[in-house]
Amino acid sequence: MIESEAPITVHQGQEFRFSWRGINATGGTKNGVLIATGIGAARALLKQQRITAFKIINQGPAKPAVLRAADITTFSRQLAGLLHAGLPLVAALDVMASSNTRPTLVRVIHALARAIAQGQHFSAALAHYPQFGAMYCQLVAIGEASGALAPLLAQLADQRERAAAQRAKLRAALSYPAGILIVSLLITTALMIWVVPTFKQIFDGFGTPLPVPTRVVLSLSSAMAHCIVPITLLISAGTLLAGIGLRRSTTLRTAYDHFILMPPIIGPLLQQLAITRWSRALGTLLKTGTPLADAFNIMAKVTNNAVFDQATLNISHRVRRGERLANAMRATGCFPPTVLQPIAIAEESGSLDTMLNDLATLNEQQVDMRIATLANSAEPLMIIVLGLLVGGLVVAMYLPIIELGNVI
Repeated sequence: MIESEAPITVHQGQEFRFSWRGINATGGTKNGVLIATGIGAARALLKQQRITAFKIINQGPAKPAVLRAADITTFSRQLAGLLHAGLPLVAALDVMASSNTRPTLVRVIHALARAIAQGQHFSAALAHYPQFGAMYCQLVAIGEASGALAPLLAQLADQRERAAAQRAKLRAALSYPAGILIVSLLITTALMIWVVPTFKQIFDGFGTPLPVPTRVVLSLSSAMAHCIVPITLLISAGTLLAGIGLRRSTTLRTAYDHFILMPPIIGPLLQQLAITRWSRALGTLLKTGTPLADAFNIMAKVTNNAVFDQATLNISHRVRRGERLANAMRATGCFPPTVLQPIAIAEESGSLDTMLNDLATLNEQQVDMRIATLANSAEPLMIIVLGLLVGGLVVAMYLPIIELGNVI
């Protein structure tokens, strides 16, 4: 017997959560929750797992599937390989659904296969999942129209893998010094709160004026001991509010993205990384035949930086008014002459797509070199910082003892 709650109005492609109870192939009782488009689809999914359901209850609409960046890259790489092997699109999706172990990705693949079987274009089905992005869907649409879907998916997978590798290198290069700095601050704070006060009791018995560095350290220790809880709460609340503000406020996000481009070492690195993504995206779109004026609408958030997103919008307006691309880019102030000059030449020669891809490749190499330099210089720099913090504290604490010994 199949049980269900009151019928729910079903929109095309809408998915629901179903709790179920049934018997497996060995006669054991099992239960669980699955996501499907209806009772019949839920029963079919359980049948594939060799489960005979005697109770299925509709628990209402399921939350939208959220894909990780790595899921999209895996999806692109696997689908490109299956299409290269000659499988039709729906058959390739079915194979991927049966071989993947991540439930969210399997759910999305099933939904895409259903949409295509109902007559939707692949790119239109992908557009229901914002994680793919406008550029991904546009390139898939071009691949569908030209019959070159497999090569375009392979190209997208290559680009995403390169971008992920760069992000991982940058994260590693920044997280190591940040971790060392945080540990150094924690050690210094612990010494100031729990160790320095014991020295103060010793110094009070000397009966002589203390050196200036020692008095400064003792004053800081006393202030930290009294203010550590309010300061910690204030920092935690500020961090939480800043995170919420960055997610909800476009103005705050733009100001933050502008700020992180300003530091002397990290700023130029992040700027070059954004230029790399921007050049690669525009070059790829132009190479596939997308008109220049239309390409900017697809590149709305390709750099993950609000400053460059605004620059893309400004460039789009200027290009639509008939301005040359290099001049429009120069007006934003986001692109250095080393990028603007080759683009101006490429506009004259009609090789803009090739030049943009070449610039992206060159900037990728330079970003990798900068990241390697940053990683190599971070370790000695953090050792120096740690030495100054802890060493300066130790010297300040032992200076009165040394002076007392000289007097004796």
